[in-house]
Amino acid sequence: MPQFDETELTEAVVASFDETPDPRLKHLMRELVRSLHDYVRRTGLTFEEWQKAIDFLTRTGQKCTPSRQEFILLSDVLGVSMLVDAVNHRERDGATQTTVLGPFYVGEHKPMPNGADISEGVEGERMYVQCRVVDISGQPLAGVPVDVWHADDDGFYDSQKPSYAEAGPSLRAKFVTDTEGQFAFRTILPCSYPIPIDGPVGELILAAQRHPMRPAHVHFLVNAPGYEPLITHVFIEGDKYLESDVVFGVKDDLVSSIELRNDAVMPDGREAPGPWHLMTYEFRLKPGRGAAPRPMLAVAAE
Repeated sequence: MPQFDETELTEAVVASFDETPDPRLKHLMRELVRSLHDYVRRTGLTFEEWQKAIDFLTRTGQKCTPSRQEFILLSDVLGVSMLVDAVNHRERDGATQTTVLGPFYVGEHKPMPNGADISEGVEGERMYVQCRVVDISGQPLAGVPVDVWHADDDGFYDSQKPSYAEAGPSLRAKFVTDTEGQFAFRTILPCSYPIPIDGPVGELILAAQRHPMRPAHVHFLVNAPGYEPLITHVFIEGDKYLESDVVFGVKDDLVSSIELRNDAVMPDGREAPGPWHLMTYEFRLKPGRGAAPRPMLAVAAE
């Protein structure tokens, strides 16, 4: 008869998963039990503290909606999202660095032609984004779909706004690379912004006296058949939060110098509305098994 005390309980629970048919699930659950039980022992967790943890997780789930994913936000601020990303992309072999998907990806984006303005009706400093998708050797990749999305000049994504259901998407689109592997679009200069702090994750951040800010960036999801999918950001050089991103998503290779330009026309030959910014970046893809499965999050909150 086992004694379910502090010394024998853990192995009894681990053994309860011995008959799990899926070997990966079996391994994950056994390791989770060992790590969680070890945490309880090391911290001397109290009943009150555990009840608060359950309440926190309950409220985290209740905060989730079709346009907000509080659990992904929690994963992000605890660094788990970036750790999962890191262990799954250990060998880049010269390919562009990856980072978190973030909770504001909302699934398939509307296809738009190269050079389109994804910021129509949105106030902000104008920006032209000019990018290229190539393989490891630098050869251009044509016909590659690229999803882009970013926050507005006030630091909000379209899906955060009450008008999203009626107004539809803004500052997001899908482009396809041309024969030279290039795609381009017009938009506004994004700014640094706080993650949502009106929920349980925000309470945690404030209780820990951490700031809730993310440095300015544009999201890119590059999904070419025959290559590893690339989920990444391009950050703006000089942003004050590059060294302290609340979700730990910044990598040196992803920081781009954004040029302030006064040219009368933008690179596509069309008239510029005044001073504008130029963002350029080259995405290098690593050979892989093919197009990405749809991300875990089809609708979202980082």
